[in-house]
Amino acid sequence: MGSAVFHYLGPAFAVLLFARLAPLGVAGLRIWSAALVFALWRRPWRILARLDAAGRRTIVAWGAVLAAMNACFYLAIDRVPLGTVAAIEFLPVIALAALGARTARNLLALGAAVGGVYALTDVRPVGEGLGLVFAFANAVLFAAYIVLAHRTSRRLSTVGGDSTGGSTGDSAGGSGGRRGGGGDVGGIDALAAAMLVASVLVAPVAFRQVAPALADPAVLAAGVGVGICSSVIPYVCDQLAMARMTRSTYALLVAVLPATATVIGVVVLRQFPSAVELTGIGLVVLAVVLHRPTPERA
Repeated sequence: MGSAVFHYLGPAFAVLLFARLAPLGVAGLRIWSAALVFALWRRPWRILARLDAAGRRTIVAWGAVLAAMNACFYLAIDRVPLGTVAAIEFLPVIALAALGARTARNLLALGAAVGGVYALTDVRPVGEGLGLVFAFANAVLFAAYIVLAHRTSRRLSTVGGDSTGGSTGDSAGGSGGRRGGGGDVGGIDALAAAMLVASVLVAPVAFRQVAPALADPAVLAAGVGVGICSSVIPYVCDQLAMARMTRSTYALLVAVLPATATVIGVVVLRQFPSAVELTGIGLVVLAVVLHRPTPERA
């Protein structure tokens, strides 16, 4: 729920920036400010130095997904209504939830989630064709983010780490011991390392568009606020959640995002929901109540 709330507070700030800064500039500020916070907090370069080759490849892939996903998201909402982008974004998320829906109760929950997301986002195929391309690219990358983030929150080990790494009691610790005898990397540390990689990869496309913000303290501060609200708080919440639930459960709970977006619209923007939107909120809440996680094989 913490992730859901801050996931839309960030875009609310970003909307204010589009009049002063290009979309890729906002994306760059978001990633760089988040990377700076994580660098001061977790010192991710130490993690990268301790990871084995497979671990580094996972972190680089995750960082590439973060960089591309943020760029595509802002390029999409610059051309296509946010509701349409959100609806497209949730299509692969619901598909991930379907992978774990093996009971009638879970299938009913999935159906309610699909209906709720459709009602809340008011799907309309409007906007520029290029904007829709960016929206679908963002959706695929969002699904890849969930898969990679879930994988690193559970199984990422180091080589030459703490001598106690191989004796960790949980399954992730056992996996770490089997793969190299090193210690285990926590999900937040892995996220910090991935964000550091993303900050490097986004530089070629965002650096020139960020330049105007360097001369405007108000825009720079707003960009930092977008980064903290959009890429620090919700991603940390994601890691804490993913370490405690199955991927299918997490993917379905992410469907509560349109509901929190509606609440934020009322509180922050004074946008009151219609009867259809309230019905959508009810369907998403029903889906969350009905859904039961399916056991995952070790």
